[in-house]
Amino acid sequence: MKIVMAITFSSLPKSVKHSLMAKPTIGITLGDLNGIGPEITLKSILAPSIRRVCSPILVGSIDVYEFYARRLRLRLDLMEIEFIPSKTTGTAVPIINMFPHRVPKMAPGKLTEEAGHFAGEAITCAAKLCKRGKLDGMVTAPVSKEAMALAGYRYPGQTEMLAAISGSRNVAMMLVANTFRIGLATVHVPIKRVSSTLSIGGLVKKISSIHHSLRHDFAVRSPRIALLGLNPHAGENGMIGSEEKEMMIPAMKRVRRNGIHIEGPFPADGFFGRNTHRQYDAVVAMYHDQGLIPLKMVGFSLGVNYSAGLRIVRTSPDHGTAFDIAGEGVADPRSMMEAIKLASRIISIRRTRRR
Repeated sequence: MKIVMAITFSSLPKSVKHSLMAKPTIGITLGDLNGIGPEITLKSILAPSIRRVCSPILVGSIDVYEFYARRLRLRLDLMEIEFIPSKTTGTAVPIINMFPHRVPKMAPGKLTEEAGHFAGEAITCAAKLCKRGKLDGMVTAPVSKEAMALAGYRYPGQTEMLAAISGSRNVAMMLVANTFRIGLATVHVPIKRVSSTLSIGGLVKKISSIHHSLRHDFAVRSPRIALLGLNPHAGENGMIGSEEKEMMIPAMKRVRRNGIHIEGPFPADGFFGRNTHRQYDAVVAMYHDQGLIPLKMVGFSLGVNYSAGLRIVRTSPDHGTAFDIAGEGVADPRSMMEAIKLASRIISIRRTRRR
């Protein structure tokens, strides 16, 4: 009990902290086997702070993990399992070996179709285990969208893939660095298509999903949300673009009728320049870089990707495969560790709300 409570979640009520004593079982997917995913995963699960908050189970290929353990001279025991144990004991790391009769060709730093296939299969397996209640949640290691596309996975990202597998309709990508939370109205969309992708109904769904997640996954009782404008100066009352007047303000009026506290639209530059984000529980950005640049500037090593509105708990480190340093032993595992901790925390909060 003492060890578990060593993790400081100062904003949580006592009942939530108490629920942390029952460690969640979290599946960690392989990611791209030629990227830094296996390395940061192995480094993370060696950390006592991770083993204190959850029981990690690796999902992928035992051959890949053994390859990197040897290459990086990491001392740990890997144990192949066929089913999820009700309780993990000892120091051995359990692995669901999805490819017992297939050893992949290891090529750190290289883009390959085989790596995309292994990554996609691991995501699918972990998601299905979460749906069946065999895993309490999952953390996805970084993948290459190009490698997965070569393998036949035609999703813009892991978020969209997991939404399809889990049958989740209203999902929003959130990036989290401590109490700094950014929700994205659009995700992997070319800049020239952002405006045409936005709509009143779409914004209402994203804002509602983020609000629900703040309450039910982050234990924020009365969330305050800020909405960023799309155009410079938030459109200057229609002089520099009409999206704010035609879509954002009507969407804000609609969600306010549902009891959601939201303000804006704010010009993004001044908003972050004055650190106004600190006054809100979450900020909704209109496109990928508008939200991720400020978040990564203040918490690059702490950033976590969270899928709000997903029926299963899923987090991911907020960075890519880093092919340029794969296999060199220099990858920083802190974002992966934060992703595991956040997944554990959300699972604990959800457990408490069900009681």
